[in-house]
Parts: sequence; structure tokens; C-alpha cells
Amino acid sequence: MSDAAPALLIILITILLPPVGVAMVAGCGFDLFVNICLTLLGYIPGHIHAFYVEYVYFDRRDRARHGQLTGRPAPGVYSDRVQSGGTQGYGTI
Repeated sequence: MSDAAPALLIILITILLPPVGVAMVAGCGFDLFVNICLTLLGYIPGHIHAFYVEYVYFDRRDRARHGQLTGRPAPGVYSDRVQSGGTQGYGTI
């Protein structure tokens, strides 16, 4: 399976249910709450937010693989997992 397959699957899920796509990349947190509220306000705002969160996640993940992480947090994204591209571990050692 190629590296693009999980991203395509998340995009297809997001097209149908934006909060589920956000939950898959950001987990259960404030980004999910914001997306649920935006989706309830209108289907298009929920999609815009979901695709933005997913773009930030996959962009940061790709940059981390190339050793190019940015020090600035993406505006409007509250999940540390998304901000780090999924490279942040759990807890400290």
C-alpha cells in the first residue's frame, strides 16, 4: 500500500463526515469540537475546517520526514498531534 492511501481514505471519509476525518488526525479534542460546531452551522464550513486541519497534519508530517519542521504553530489548529505532524510522542522521558 502506498503512502498516499491513508491520506486518500481520510479525504474520502471527510467528504462524507467532516468530524470523523478530523477525529482521525486530531483525536478527540478542541479541533473536533470546533469542527462539529462548524458542521452543525453548515456543511461547507465544516469541510473547510476539516480539510485545513488535515492539510496542516499531512504537510507537517511530510516536513518532519525531511527534517524541516517549522517552529510556528498553524493558526486555528489546537491539536499538538496535528501541529507536529503526528511525530510528537506521548509523555516525556
